Amino acid sequence: MTALRTILAKNLKAYRSEMGFSQAKLAELVGTAPNYIAMIEVRKRFPSDAMLEKIATALQREPCELFSMGSSPRKQLQEALLVEFAEFLALKLKGSLEEPCNTPCNTVATKGVFDG
Repeated sequence: MTALRTILAKNLKAYRSEMGFSQAKLAELVGTAPNYIAMIEVRKRFPSDAMLEKIATALQREPCELFSMGSSPRKQLQEALLVEFAEFLALKLKGSLEEPCNTPCNTVATKGVFDG
């Protein structure tokens, strides 16, 4: 088996799962039989360039992403957004902890406790 078949098989299965597609659903979208998709995923078949384009389109990917060995651009963007969101939340939480709480329960609960 070639490295290309292995990479394609791994990425096809991962992207298909990410989209929530069964092999049958992907096959329906690209106009082929479910066992053909299965054969690609177990490295027994290699699709034509036209079929690769249909598969990539159905998976909302660029054809080259089917052969990518690293994180996909979409995955990298998702990870970057999660990091940015986590930093934003941390700053908001830190800011809210530093601001005094002026609710009646807070002023009543601490009245006289911190007074000289």
